[in-house]
Amino acid sequence: MSITPRAAAFERLAVIMDELREQCPWDKKQTLESLRHLTIEETHELSDAILDNNLLEIKKELGDILLHLLFYARIGQELKSFDIADVIHAQCEKLIYRHPHIYGDVKVQDEEEVKRNWEMLKLKEGNKSALGGVPRSLPALIKAMRIQEKARGVGFDWELAEQVWEKVEEELSEFKRECEKGEQQKSEEEFGDVLFALINYARFKNINPEEALERTNRKFIRRFQYLEDAAAKIGKPLRDMTLAEMDVYWNEAKSKE
Repeated sequence: MSITPRAAAFERLAVIMDELREQCPWDKKQTLESLRHLTIEETHELSDAILDNNLLEIKKELGDILLHLLFYARIGQELKSFDIADVIHAQCEKLIYRHPHIYGDVKVQDEEEVKRNWEMLKLKEGNKSALGGVPRSLPALIKAMRIQEKARGVGFDWELAEQVWEKVEEELSEFKRECEKGEQQKSEEEFGDVLFALINYARFKNINPEEALERTNRKFIRRFQYLEDAAAKIGKPLRDMTLAEMDVYWNEAKSKE
């Protein structure tokens, strides 16, 4: 059987990775720990490319992350723990096991049932908690979303979006009450509850809160930079402008969108 283009491309990159590890002074020095922060950076760069819908950049960043995966596997091989083939085969076995509706005789009705089966199978694999797979170092907003999704996977969830909105309103009232009292610690706690409830409601409305907030961040940056450029053109620093003057340019930025 002839080698496929996909297999040939993967083998080419794997060979280059081996050569770099054996011959390049920088690549020789890297460890699992030293690569970690670089991988996080590459992942964020991929995220930026996806948000920009820049397909050429997505392709480039996927290549960078793929190289990192091969790098970790090469180090694992040197440590006599695992190699890239072990990684791939283990992933294949996991995917087959967790998709019995594809590779077995299990019947599912929809996406939600697939998710529930996935979480139940993970518990059977030895996970002590349905939340055990949520990384501790995830940003808090994404972590809240993943916690809620995993709880839903084992049946712990609200039934209706209206119930969740009532919870949002309840938490907002409690937050406002603590702020009026001037209780800093309790105010922070209640603010966290407000965010958690809003993320829950967003999930019921099929809104990804991380993506929604990032779009708002980018929108604010665009409008603020327009304001800065406009102020520079009239030779007046922002700190010397009134809010009313700044609002004129801010509204101009909004209208141009």
